[in-house]
Amino acid sequence: MASSFNAAERPRPAFLLAGIGVLPRLIVICGALLLLLLAAMIYAASVGSTSIPYRDVADALLQYMGLTHSVDVTSSTYRIVTIVRLPGLMVAALVGAALACAGAVMQGLFRNPLADPGIIGISAGASFSVVLVMTQTAAVGDLWLLTRGPMANALWRVPVAAFVGALLAALLVYMLSLQQGRTNLAALLLAGVALNSVLGALTSVLLLRSADASATRSVLSWVVGSLEGRGWDYFWVALWPILVSAGLLLLYSRELNLLTIGEESAQSLGVNVPRVRLVLLTLSSLLTASAVSVAGTIAFVGLVVPHILRLIIGPDHRVLLPASLIGGAAFLVFADAIARSIIAPEQLPTGTVTALVGGPFFVSLLWRNRRRIALL
Repeated sequence: MASSFNAAERPRPAFLLAGIGVLPRLIVICGALLLLLLAAMIYAASVGSTSIPYRDVADALLQYMGLTHSVDVTSSTYRIVTIVRLPGLMVAALVGAALACAGAVMQGLFRNPLADPGIIGISAGASFSVVLVMTQTAAVGDLWLLTRGPMANALWRVPVAAFVGALLAALLVYMLSLQQGRTNLAALLLAGVALNSVLGALTSVLLLRSADASATRSVLSWVVGSLEGRGWDYFWVALWPILVSAGLLLLYSRELNLLTIGEESAQSLGVNVPRVRLVLLTLSSLLTASAVSVAGTIAFVGLVVPHILRLIIGPDHRVLLPASLIGGAAFLVFADAIARSIIAPEQLPTGTVTALVGGPFFVSLLWRNRRRIALL
């Protein structure tokens, strides 16, 4: 009777893979997510204004990687897959990985599941800075011609502006949410809402004052989060900042784990909390800014992906961060495929699709955490 009583009282695992060690859990989840990413890439490359069979897409991708030589490289199928669609899918994967990883870090840093680069105003800060640069710079129509034209020497102007705006927004929201050295969840959300509103209004003013109608239309398409027309130039601009930032964040997995149990406990275990907080905030802002600089404001990726993965693999950031990188890539590639196929041959902004998914998800999280918010 005692053993059965203890079994009944024993708490259930907090996540699906609770009985598996860290390394096996990492291998299992990353392997599964890589397969999911591959499937998403094949599906996304097959849909659009011209539908292509999955087998032909897979053959074209294998030919492109040099793993087979059975496909005619001059065929329309091969050119559509590798020249028209593959660059955009690679940008989508890179942006999704960055946003999901940044969201996982912020949720751990602020110790709540509602933190997200878009919700707390970091994406809005990056967007405002980029729009400021794009609308107040001469020859704005050539700003996105990253390797040619009169703006060729300003290659890093947009990413740098995005990083400065994202970092300033992150620091402002963080300072406004502090209460006796701790992050207040209600204050965090309210500060994010206020900052999003103010920066959104300022962005609208910049767009209205822009004299170039074509540039304004391009900026509007970018602001809502679109991957249309994104090629290899965009990919290479964002690749290294995202790789470096994500790699450094992986090195801080242990410190992030300790911060989630409390800043006092982390300090007693040898963590320099102020320095680590600043480093994590800076790196996650750089991730967000790099993604925003090439894709615009794509919301809720950093909210949905880490939260779902945390339910499966737990809160250990040694597993959660690499899983978020791959899971975010797969999520945004799939969202981009939906955006290109739902009203084909027209294309919805990818940010619209993620908002339709993430909005209800965010509302459900608010509902589940309503008691906690009310007490703060």
